[in-house]
Amino acid sequence: MITCSPPRLESELWQQELAAAVTDPAELLRILGLDPAQLPPIRAAETGFPLRVPRYFVNLMRRGDPGDPLLAQVLPQAVEDDPLPGFSSDPVGELASRCDHGILKKYQGRALMIATGACAVHCRYCFRRDFPYPGNSVLPHWRDALATLRELPDTRELILSGGDPLSLSDGRLGRLVAEAAKLPQLRTLRIHTRLPVVLPRRVTGQLVRVLSDSDLRTLVVIHANHPHEITPELGVALQKLATAGVSLLNQSVLLKSINDDADTLSTLSEALFGIGVMPYYLHLLDPVAGAARFDVPLRQAKQLMEEMRLRLPGYLVPRMVREIPGEPCKTPISRL
Repeated sequence: MITCSPPRLESELWQQELAAAVTDPAELLRILGLDPAQLPPIRAAETGFPLRVPRYFVNLMRRGDPGDPLLAQVLPQAVEDDPLPGFSSDPVGELASRCDHGILKKYQGRALMIATGACAVHCRYCFRRDFPYPGNSVLPHWRDALATLRELPDTRELILSGGDPLSLSDGRLGRLVAEAAKLPQLRTLRIHTRLPVVLPRRVTGQLVRVLSDSDLRTLVVIHANHPHEITPELGVALQKLATAGVSLLNQSVLLKSINDDADTLSTLSEALFGIGVMPYYLHLLDPVAGAARFDVPLRQAKQLMEEMRLRLPGYLVPRMVREIPGEPCKTPISRL
């Protein structure tokens, strides 16, 4: 039996934590006991896509370690502003896939809904860091977005993305899920989120009820890149979802100097399985402007995949893929 705190208290706690996120690089370095001279030049705070990271996630970083793999994912660097050929603001061609009211139709049988532009953490490699959210998310016109979906009769699965769909309140998310479940063609709801990883308190009793009460088969795909992100708190949060019948998957991004070795990736898969999450995708970096420092060469990526196959049982080896604009599905690296 799932026991939960009062819904109002739970909602207040995670929203307060979200509002208290660290947004000043100088403060982040002070918390971690780091001298700016130990790190590459920091990106100017007034530029777009600023620092944002919940304090829970900051507390998982190693104090005094300028090479901490969690810090590297969120700390803005001045090099992000250097233009490089092949890196763009729309790296997977999503602007060409837009329908009305925040709906993207990229793949047969599935539709993606940009539920919100808000996110709990600003990952520096985010492929939507330059996405034009105003006018291209379902808020505040979510009923119009559902009407758009109704006109796509081949859509059997709805994917909620963002930003992060769990940035929405439980009440707002619940209304959206309940109305989506009324669409006759939908069978499956998939939610892509990083929020439980960076703020496990987000998995409230009300959220669990919203998902367990839906008539749609529900999957939650979390986003963890490094074993240090897999904590007892995350395990407890996800167990609530699993007990309610929600399927749990993980997707990662292959990131230079963060998880580009077989030891780290294998440990991550085992740690995920230990908390009831199946490895799903390991994405090659989408070439978004500002993220070139995370890119791992294709040859190295293929070698890593072979090493993981030798170390792990098949069910713990994620599918390593690349998203190529205009392709009808994600491309396995074996075809690249």
